[in-house]
Amino acid sequence: MLIVQISDLHITKPLKMAYGVASTVQNLYQCINHINQLTPQPDLVLVTGDICNENSFDELVNAKMILDTLNTPYYVMPGNHDTRNELSTVFGTKHCPVTLEDKQSSHFLNYEIKQGDQSELRMIAVDSTIDGKSGGELCKKRLAWLKTRLDEQTTKPTLIIMHHPPIKLGVFETDVDLFIGTDKLKKLLKNYSNIKAILSGHVHRHTHTLWSNTVVITAPSTSMELMLELGSKQPSKFYNEPPSYLLHYWTTDNNLVSHAIVVHETNGPYPFRSYQEA
Repeated sequence: MLIVQISDLHITKPLKMAYGVASTVQNLYQCINHINQLTPQPDLVLVTGDICNENSFDELVNAKMILDTLNTPYYVMPGNHDTRNELSTVFGTKHCPVTLEDKQSSHFLNYEIKQGDQSELRMIAVDSTIDGKSGGELCKKRLAWLKTRLDEQTTKPTLIIMHHPPIKLGVFETDVDLFIGTDKLKKLLKNYSNIKAILSGHVHRHTHTLWSNTVVITAPSTSMELMLELGSKQPSKFYNEPPSYLLHYWTTDNNLVSHAIVVHETNGPYPFRSYQEA
């Protein structure tokens, strides 16, 4: 099974640049063009938040128009630059399949991605956003919803997907945002041995670390990579990088292997050869 993860798109209105310098729209088009040419094609694409840049309905509409050029089914979840109601309205249940029951019980965009009974993996998306704030949270209600979902199948390999990583990763810009509910989430996950990874974004860097009986993986931004200044207490700067994304490969041996893909011109490919000395 192949899963593409793209994150932190920061899509602007047409003809605008994010922060005046980042070509987020063009980068997303390049990224999607690369994904559409993958062989074999991925089974689905996860879009792990910060879809728009300035929390604008028009930006979400523009983002959907671009994402609809994917040849593969895709699913979106909110980040701190997105508004739940607008995201749900623009993308609908096809791309944000929150059930009517969950909509009635809470305003959070929590859902399970249904891939059929024979799917090798469960994928559970949890809304980690806080209205009007940059940081993340899993409150009592969201943790209870997650526990209910996890208790439904305690042995099937499962991915948890949310915008904010639940831990600090050494990037001041996002570490200072904090994550409310880290200890409670950590305590909850220790009860399960089938959580293969937590897939997140927000950090604008590719990172991975062992945590609470699983691994936390963050995807790079499709446009802007935060500068790594470990120990810095100043707001981070970013680089205008080529588009990049993660390709998660669930192997026949039941291992999750994650590849970082950078979309740029390269020389090759060249074959490895065995050379003998003359």
